[in-house]
Amino acid sequence: MILLDTDIFTLLQYGHQRLLERYQAASEVPGITIITETEALRGRHEAVMKAEDGTRLLHAQQGLFRTVKHLALFQVVALDDAAVAQFDRLRGTKGLRRIGRGDMLIASIALVNKAILVTRNRKHFERVPGLQSENWTE
Repeated sequence: MILLDTDIFTLLQYGHQRLLERYQAASEVPGITIITETEALRGRHEAVMKAEDGTRLLHAQQGLFRTVKHLALFQVVALDDAAVAQFDRLRGTKGLRRIGRGDMLIASIALVNKAILVTRNRKHFERVPGLQSENWTE
């Protein structure tokens, strides 16, 4: 299984050329986690709610619609009992608290699914024991 983190999902949505080439050449269709779905939608919802005028409001709404359409292209891997237990273990691991809750949740889902996580944020994710990661933007 291959999972994209939120940053990679977003770059793919915007057509990052190198990433798009790697995505198309992948041996399987990559998925995303429920955390990436949540983060992507939260950002778009916040943009709509914080829009300062009508023009920005319509622009933010179009961004939300584009993201919803992009999300529909991916299988979303949810949290389950194993991922939640993995998350609890990671939270207790010294040195991992600094990677952030969202990244730790993504890592937990990737670990229990024995997935390769595609990310540019290898600095954080390489700290997670046993997690396989790749950067498709290089």
